[in-house]
Amino acid sequence: MTPPPPAPPAPIADWRSYRRLLPYLRPYYRPLALVLLISLTATALSLTQPYLSKLMIDHALLRGDMGALVEIAGAMILVSLGGFALNMLASYRYVATSAAMLFDIRASLLRHLQTLSPRFYAGFRLGDLMSRLNSDVSDIQRVTADSLLSVLSNVLMLAGCVVMMLWLDPLMFLIGVVVIPLCILLFLHFQRRLTLLTRDMRERGADLGSLLVDTVMGMRTVASLRAETHELSRFRTRNDAFVSSMLKMQLTSFMAGALPGTLLTASSSAVILYGGAQIFAGKMTIGTLVAFMTYQSRLFSPIQVLMGLVSGLASARVSLARIFALFDTPPDVAERADALPIGPVGHGLRFERVSFSHDRRPLLVDADLFIPAGAFCAILGPSGIGKSSMADLIVRYLDPDAGHILIDGIDLRDIRLDALRREVILVDQTPHLFNDSLAANIAFAWPGATDGDIARAAALAGLQPLIDRLPEGLNTPTGERGLALSVGERHRVALARALLRHPSVIILDEPTAALDSDTERLVAYGLRQALPDATIIVITHKPALADMADMVITLGEGALAVTHPRKPALPA
Repeated sequence: MTPPPPAPPAPIADWRSYRRLLPYLRPYYRPLALVLLISLTATALSLTQPYLSKLMIDHALLRGDMGALVEIAGAMILVSLGGFALNMLASYRYVATSAAMLFDIRASLLRHLQTLSPRFYAGFRLGDLMSRLNSDVSDIQRVTADSLLSVLSNVLMLAGCVVMMLWLDPLMFLIGVVVIPLCILLFLHFQRRLTLLTRDMRERGADLGSLLVDTVMGMRTVASLRAETHELSRFRTRNDAFVSSMLKMQLTSFMAGALPGTLLTASSSAVILYGGAQIFAGKMTIGTLVAFMTYQSRLFSPIQVLMGLVSGLASARVSLARIFALFDTPPDVAERADALPIGPVGHGLRFERVSFSHDRRPLLVDADLFIPAGAFCAILGPSGIGKSSMADLIVRYLDPDAGHILIDGIDLRDIRLDALRREVILVDQTPHLFNDSLAANIAFAWPGATDGDIARAAALAGLQPLIDRLPEGLNTPTGERGLALSVGERHRVALARALLRHPSVIILDEPTAALDSDTERLVAYGLRQALPDATIIVITHKPALADMADMVITLGEGALAVTHPRKPALPA
């Protein structure tokens, strides 16, 4: 079996990405429809203001009619306040709705990422993954919250302004809009450039983020090897690439706005010259020119907003493509629709002609094995021989290339994953602790645990001496990734976390690598005391721990051998 690619392929940004948002939009169509109705009403009110300005100049100011001036001024105030209130309400409701929708996207992506095997995370850059989860989703939220709301209102504003300008003076309308097609062509040209540059900037940003994560996590190594200058040089190289990409995008973005804007300004000057000549000739009122200029300025605004929206959507579709590339990464393990629940393991675990390869190297070839329920089993073998892969197969992080793995006669592929991983728990060689207290780490995702349950699990895992010397006891913070604790202490916290769940089968990957022989023996006996009926599988390179086992599985090149040494008597 060949390993998965280190990352999803480079995403291609096309407009079809937006179709995949429809399932996330459907639950919110009613609040979105209400928001659009409010926004359209506000836009309609806004369209009346330039015409009110014409009436104020021609029918009130130029005629000296104070009553008409008061009425028109009052109408303008009411229209302005009404539009402001409706726009604020529409914006607030839309941001709340879009935030809920984008939470659904992020939650769905997290659920998908939870189905991917450890091999995916071994080959995917953490900085790139965080960039997609944070920057790309935030970019989509920014575009949807800031831009999409204005689509219909700006289209209505554009259509309304066109109608009013044609009604006021058709020839002046032609003068005012003659350069708009050229502006749009220029903008579309730069938009295509922006799409490519945005994707490049995202990739360079991911490169930079990955380097920073790698450097921070390896800071002890950097310091011990006096590699500060080397790391700074690597950082400068990737930062320069990111800045160069960002500057290219900034220049292109400026040109996309500046050139069309300059042409639109020239068009406004032509309208003023024509309108002024018409006023001097007595063919147009001052109010008409003022109203026309106001509509023209409002005509340019929705065109610029809509062209800006195209740019924003181009940027967001790059982000969408990067996010959906993660969604399109298939899990190594898929749960069948008719998968079965299981209870506590009562008979045992069996390998039937199991073959498994990694990086084209066979780790297991036609392996047959039976581990009876309740056994204390040790798996031995040199590093890289496939011991941890056997554990991944048993908890079904991976599926074998051939053959079957069965629990109580049921193929793992036929068992629900939540049921399997409730009864079979793996404690990794490098367990992860969260930045929380000891108690919270032990009881992680197990809300029914009482303080007594947590304390008992901690004691059985050999944590009591540590707890006794800590002023805050089980409430002591473990620090980022558990770094406030030693390696051995982190292992014991992870072991306590597993013991709290009372699994039928517990698999421990090098659980005592950082422990002395006396503590190792206490942990081994504590395991049997805590789980008297459970199947205990220990992956180890220590013969002393293997000597305590009922059965020993020794892995070689693609094969395994099983022995049953005599167990030493347990201490009284």
